[in-house]
Amino acid sequence: MLESRPIMRRPWRLAAATVFLLVLALGGLFGDRLLALSDSEREGLRQYTELVEVAHRHYGGDVSYRDVVHSSVHGMLRKLDPHTSFLPPESYQRMRDRQQGSFFGLGILVGMRDDQLTVIAPLEGTPASRMGLRAGDIITTIDGDPTDTMPLDEAVQRLKGPKGTQVTISIARRGVSQPLEMTITRAEIPQTTVRYVGMLDDQTGYMRITEFSRSTGQEVENALAQLRRQGMKRLLLDLRNNGGGLLDQAIGVADQFVPRGTLIVETRGRIRDSFHKYLAEGEHEPLDLPLVVLVNSGSASAAEILAGAIQDHDVGVIVGMPTWGKGLVQTVYSMPYGSAVALTTANYYTPSGRLIQRDYSSFYDYYAHAEGAGPAEDAGDGGVQPAPPLPKEGEPVYHTDLGRPVYGGGGITPDFVVEAEDEPEILQFLAARNAFFRFGIDYIDRTDIESPDWRPDPALVDEFADWLVSQRVASPEEVGGPFQEEATRQSLLNRLRAEIFNSRFGNDAWYRVLIERDNQIQAAVGLFPRAQELLASRHDLGGVGTRMAERARPDEEQEAATQE
Repeated sequence: MLESRPIMRRPWRLAAATVFLLVLALGGLFGDRLLALSDSEREGLRQYTELVEVAHRHYGGDVSYRDVVHSSVHGMLRKLDPHTSFLPPESYQRMRDRQQGSFFGLGILVGMRDDQLTVIAPLEGTPASRMGLRAGDIITTIDGDPTDTMPLDEAVQRLKGPKGTQVTISIARRGVSQPLEMTITRAEIPQTTVRYVGMLDDQTGYMRITEFSRSTGQEVENALAQLRRQGMKRLLLDLRNNGGGLLDQAIGVADQFVPRGTLIVETRGRIRDSFHKYLAEGEHEPLDLPLVVLVNSGSASAAEILAGAIQDHDVGVIVGMPTWGKGLVQTVYSMPYGSAVALTTANYYTPSGRLIQRDYSSFYDYYAHAEGAGPAEDAGDGGVQPAPPLPKEGEPVYHTDLGRPVYGGGGITPDFVVEAEDEPEILQFLAARNAFFRFGIDYIDRTDIESPDWRPDPALVDEFADWLVSQRVASPEEVGGPFQEEATRQSLLNRLRAEIFNSRFGNDAWYRVLIERDNQIQAAVGLFPRAQELLASRHDLGGVGTRMAERARPDEEQEAATQE
């Protein structure tokens, strides 16, 4: 039987302090409204502070007031929707750092490899590259403190710092018997969100955007100018696994693709101030080239705004898998003591009127993304307006500028559904054991590769198999059968070349190799004739962009235009 004990009343001073902290936190959101609370609402607050004290005083383990309050806030906000969230000071600072266009540090990509803080790649032109840091170097100490038990987030924060300050690190490097100690002066490091830009062939430009931060609009403008100088005649825009970011940057990027004056996105919420229409201001030279956009279930929020505007205005073909369906507008309110709350204040709608947000009545289904992709359209011969997958029962039908039907229900459904091919199981197994990265470092230590045109001999797969066994990464039985399958050998060669290039030429070379065997990219390139047909149809109809711009104007502007 559970023993019932009377609740011990806490001292008034502690009660007052707890209530004071709670009122400060809530006051950041509601201000003077707290003064207008009813007696029953005040009683609820009193009960809450009692529960905080009971949990702190009587819980079976050590727990601080801060932990209890933060946990209760998380629970409260989770009842609202999947994306309203409380940001403790550390999380809030990380979010702000991530959204900045640059930071001050060394200029290296680091990660945990075999539980060691390892340099993945130095960024070209940064202090790290000038000091000679290499992929595979292990950072053993930071300012004298060992990193073997240091969390990755803490290590990253300690490598950053004010511009012009110095940090001393110790490096363990293969083939060097003694640790290398380096004192490096921190400098401004751009946080690029256009992670790769280049030509796939003599006419196809390729650009990958990984998120939307303060510099994304300018990065895209610079990337497009670079590709035009290189002779681009068509563009493949990769938004896969782009989780979103800043709304103004999504609008700034869309402005470079959709017609001047057309609607990019609309927000609608509960209160009047949440209703906004964002139009393309035409500040950039229109692309006016065949455009194909790659998306998948990792494309969310700002990435869906961009993809939806491109699809609704028929300026590009969307290819890949249905996007995540994150269309809730979060407004970040700063709170006392460095924390914040990202509160949902509205919903995003595409130019045709589609709600981007997917149903979240079941949080499990929402996070598991349990819904299927739907039927894929044949990418072979067809008309100018290919039919998208059929809508689910009850879903409304919307229409693009050219009259193509598109459907709601959450997220952006591609015009052509193309699933990503799964890697062979042995590749996943070896990647999890960090085998490719380690072998790439070892290979570069004993092989001189000068040209990025280098391609490995097929015998490298057998050399890799012997290395795996000698390093006890895998057994002879584990590599014996799979390594004899031709498709697996080709995948292994591609992955080995990518990791070797990462060690020799950097992260861009690594990515350039991997996309050669990316089936979604290859399928997207094959759909440029459809993109060309869309572009020709827009040109034939002439004023379609202007008509859509009239529809997108706020009501009062439309009325004024009519009177004129």
